[in-house]
Formats: sequence, C-alpha cells, structure tokens
Amino acid sequence: MNSLPVKPLTAEAFFEFGDVIEMDQRASQPMNRGMAERFPSLAKVETYGDKARAVISLVHSRRYSMPHSIELIERHPLGSQAFIPLDDTPFIVIVGPIGDEVDVSQLRAFKTNGSQGINYRAGIWHAPLFTPFDNMNFVCVDRDGEGSNCEEWLIAEDERPQINF
Repeated sequence: MNSLPVKPLTAEAFFEFGDVIEMDQRASQPMNRGMAERFPSLAKVETYGDKARAVISLVHSRRYSMPHSIELIERHPLGSQAFIPLDDTPFIVIVGPIGDEVDVSQLRAFKTNGSQGINYRAGIWHAPLFTPFDNMNFVCVDRDGEGSNCEEWLIAEDERPQINF
C-alpha cells in the first residue's frame, strides 16, 4: 500500500485545488446594525453550460473506519463543489490536479480543523467526502443543470493510497 500523508489544511496549501472556507484571518463587514459579521466572497461558485445554476444541498456522511484505502476519485468538469461542515469535527480532503487522467502520485491529503469548509474548483480530482472521525453533516454548494457533471476514476488496486493516523 502507498501511504498518503495528511497535512493541515491551509488556504496557501490548497490554493491549486480550490478555496478554504473559513472566518479565521479573513476580513469581515458589520451587518444587522452591528449584531453580525459577514465574511464575504470566501469561494467562487463556478457553473458552466446552458441552463446551469448553483444549488444548495445538505449532505450526511457516515464515519469511515481506519485505516482506509482510497479506491475512487471524482471530478466535476461543469462546476465547482463546496462542502461546509455543520459539525465541529475535522474531516480529510483528498485532491489531485486537473487533467484527463489521474496520477496517484500527485494526490494530496489535508485535515481540516473542524470549522473549515472547502470549495473544489471545476475539474479538480477529489475523493468522496472522507469523514474518519465521526458522522458529519455538510452544506453542499454545487452545480445543477443539463450535462454530465460527475466523472469517476477507479484507482487500480495495487496503486490505492492508504490513509492511517
């Protein structure tokens, strides 16, 4: 098994793959007569194609057992995809660069701090939601509309990276 190291999620480390959605170290604007703060434009929602639109969904992800081998990654060529946790629990983000094929040696893994969300850019290869610490709930912002917006890549059994911590 190939071991995939897991690094802390930072905006700088994740920039190639998308956006980190968090309030830490971000400028805010007062709203509601000073009773709230708005942290604007933390991620760009991308939608491509005729009749495409951004949608908001809720997702429940079950806890994965560890160690875990990454068998499948996917991409969404027609739009970005964001996951914002509703629980104060870390999760693991596994990503690879844009390309027609997947190079397993280029996969990267990041651990969120429990309050960070992520936004994958259109076309970024990524593993399905990976929640090894607990069941989790997320707000998902992505594209809906005509056209196929999910492509999957099954990783050969002898190349599957393993995550264990």
